[in-house]
Amino acid sequence: MKNIPLKLRWLLIGSVGCLLTGCGDQPASVAPPAGAGRQFGVSFQTMNNPFFVDLNEGLKKSIEAHGDRLTTLDAQFNSLKQKNDISDLIQQQPAAIFINPVNWEGIKGSLLEAKRKNIPVIIVDAPVSDPDLVLCQVASDNVEAGRLACEALAQIKPNARIVILHLSVNKACIDRVDGFKAELARHPGMKVLDVQEGKGTTEAARPVMRDLLGRFPDLDAAFPINDPSALGCISAIESAGKLGQVTVVTVDGSREGAAAIVSGKLHSTSAQYPGEIGRVAAEKAYDHLAGKPVAKDVKIPVKLVTKANASEFLK
Repeated sequence: MKNIPLKLRWLLIGSVGCLLTGCGDQPASVAPPAGAGRQFGVSFQTMNNPFFVDLNEGLKKSIEAHGDRLTTLDAQFNSLKQKNDISDLIQQQPAAIFINPVNWEGIKGSLLEAKRKNIPVIIVDAPVSDPDLVLCQVASDNVEAGRLACEALAQIKPNARIVILHLSVNKACIDRVDGFKAELARHPGMKVLDVQEGKGTTEAARPVMRDLLGRFPDLDAAFPINDPSALGCISAIESAGKLGQVTVVTVDGSREGAAAIVSGKLHSTSAQYPGEIGRVAAEKAYDHLAGKPVAKDVKIPVKLVTKANASEFLK
């Protein structure tokens, strides 16, 4: 059957299957074998965050719509694991690799390895320090996300005493803090008391915020860089009996963040659209494979979420 076109072979195989086993009312079409279509791969810094689950879904939906398949790997915030995961993907010669880097400066070796193998790399969500080594980068407008967070805080606490919970190995978070501080410069009554590493997770942010509350009695606002770390901050604030006294603003726009806004525990979050980031990243990969030009830096707009519109993000 090797000279018979692939689609006709699937139909013939399906017809033989029906004769042997009886198909009843099953549809006549036969699914392609598991090895059909092109393979793509993605490495995320973590999958323990609804944002990256949604981003992965955006990628997967677009790729599977083309009859292709996606391998998803979780680096678990471990740079070495991510390096090894990407090497494994490269050995499989995928059509393209999407990377959400753990460390924006520590990914260069993997990018060089992919370039040597002529495998296009598209960075999603968190830009890298060597953009010349990648096809393109698709991310939220993180500077604007941070600016919106600070602007929202300034409207209700023009003399806020603020702590920032950072994730300084991640360029998206660096941009958010830069945007926050740029807006902060327009509000002389506001002051940053301290910047600490919150690691971008609920579990890591909780003890950091607990310590900051103990060290700074006048602390009355916090800017954690994402919704998960904001939830950790809120947990520490609740435990300290300061709920309603310390205002938290953040970035993500997750369902969990929107729920915290509705309950009055979180003031605002600058919404990202992870599914759209995934869809656009996949689109850019297919454009490249079709020989079309691809923009180097693609920004996805963000939107401030407050109590006025939080219900929209609970759907």
